[in-house]
Amino acid sequence: MKLNKEFINHNTGKESILVPTGAAGFFGLVKGNATFGAILELLEKERTEEEIVDTLSERFDGPKEKIAADVSRAVAELKKIGAIDD
Repeated sequence: MKLNKEFINHNTGKESILVPTGAAGFFGLVKGNATFGAILELLEKERTEEEIVDTLSERFDGPKEKIAADVSRAVAELKKIGAIDD
């Protein structure tokens, strides 16, 4: 899966913002924390959910099960708004 080209990831330094272009079919902004930003960053290239979890487990201190649940929830929401191409 990969971030849909109709969405732009912007990192402000404190939070990440996902901005749809006019062609995206979704209207609004999606804000998130550093973990969300890292997920979006990783989705700029083709990745599996497992690859994202493994990379974040190396970057962040926390139980892998919690990271996997957070990634799963984020991916599900991103799919819901059409921000991920499978």
